[in-house]
Amino acid sequence: MELTWSMVTPYIPYIISILALLLLLEQISYLKKKRFLPGPTFVFPFIGNAISLVTNPTKFWDLQSSHAKSTPLGISANYIIGRYILYIYSSDLSHKIFANVRPDAFHLVGHPFGKKLFGEHNLIYMFGQDHKDLRRRIAPNFTHRALQTYTNIQQRIILKHLVCWLKKSENGSIPLRILCRDMNLETSQTVFVGPYLNEESRKRFNTDYSFFNVGLMKLPIDFPGFAFRNARLAVGRLVETLAGCAEESEKKMKSGEEPTCLIDFWMQENLRESSEKPFEYSFPEIGGHLFDFLFASQDASTSSLLWAVVFLDKHPRVLDRVRKEVAKYWVPQNDAVITGEQLREMKYTEAVAREVVRIRAPATMVPHIAGVDFPLTKDYVIPKGTIVFPSVFDSSFQGFTDPDRFDPDRFMEDRQEDRVYKKNFLAFGAGAHQCVGQRYAINHLMLFIAMFATLVDFKRDETDGCDEIAYVPTIVPKDDCRVFLSQRCTRFPTLS
Repeated sequence: MELTWSMVTPYIPYIISILALLLLLEQISYLKKKRFLPGPTFVFPFIGNAISLVTNPTKFWDLQSSHAKSTPLGISANYIIGRYILYIYSSDLSHKIFANVRPDAFHLVGHPFGKKLFGEHNLIYMFGQDHKDLRRRIAPNFTHRALQTYTNIQQRIILKHLVCWLKKSENGSIPLRILCRDMNLETSQTVFVGPYLNEESRKRFNTDYSFFNVGLMKLPIDFPGFAFRNARLAVGRLVETLAGCAEESEKKMKSGEEPTCLIDFWMQENLRESSEKPFEYSFPEIGGHLFDFLFASQDASTSSLLWAVVFLDKHPRVLDRVRKEVAKYWVPQNDAVITGEQLREMKYTEAVAREVVRIRAPATMVPHIAGVDFPLTKDYVIPKGTIVFPSVFDSSFQGFTDPDRFDPDRFMEDRQEDRVYKKNFLAFGAGAHQCVGQRYAINHLMLFIAMFATLVDFKRDETDGCDEIAYVPTIVPKDDCRVFLSQRCTRFPTLS
């Protein structure tokens, strides 16, 4: 029987009434969860404020931060794609979230729709003894010996890209964001999986990582042709590639060869431990964890490198002190790499790196999901299923002396603000899921600062608003850090 408009017409009032009732119930549910917290009183059905988040994330999160600051609790509320969210401004409450990552409290997700994007089996979703065991097995990847192996790789890649940047800048200023991203992607690939990626694999890897990056900032529409679907499928291919690298590395380590990259150190430790007390692991599982490392290091590092250029340009005295300190330990004309011991002696350069990370925390928030109704304060219980965003960015401007000022000396031995205000320095997280590779990340930033400042003269191509924050998804200068570059040294080192 053919359906006609006249047959449907009598039911239209009922359909409208049902939809209106559902929308009303949605609003009531949101307001019941929100209670007295600041945030929008009414939200669009289902999508909430997702459009404003996607189109202008900087404005969206600035508004959430302003709302949270307006209340003594330091919390604000909103609604995105059918999910109630909380923004945490208070450092104390952020620590409470980080300290309660467990099955019956909060689940770290890394992204509001992370499980869809990253898959279920992922380091950030682990709890308890399994998580502790994995972190213990990962620890040998970041010993002094391993870090020295990585610094040698990092310096050669940084130098290679600096030479290319100088050629590109011969006719005027250039934006550094994509150039930094490409340099970091090559660095991450080479440090993590070294010789196990051939040229063709690297090209596919770069393409898939671009799909992933784009999908991070889009609406979670998991249908063919949409960026989120492309990103999810790209993650699967990236994990598969990294799993193959782990398998090849295990074969090499079984033959007794020396480690040349992170996965080698990891496989060497797994083989050593399993010979004493056998345990199970799979290459796809390790591939997923390697992708976690890549995600954690890649975009965050790009953000920090760009802001380092911005702040060194704005603070010539800081730049001069860095150059003088580096010159004590490293002379490019000697053609030698910066050793781990020399890097550890560069106390002021490290202070600059830490101050860059503090004042512009790359990943501004660390999303968690409430697994239960959780009493955050005596007055407010976080409802189960809420996506909670502790702001490590806002924490960086609490406690510290004159926190809006770029002041590397706060991290020097005589002031030790990183210890005095330790609870506010959350750029690497806190609790059981604190970043296991933070020493590697600081080393990479220090090496870049040391080499960039020593080998290159630079000047920002300033325009109105160029240093405003943009989300991509980590934070970067709005103009992608456009600079004029010229060679500072008489010749480039060969880094033998």
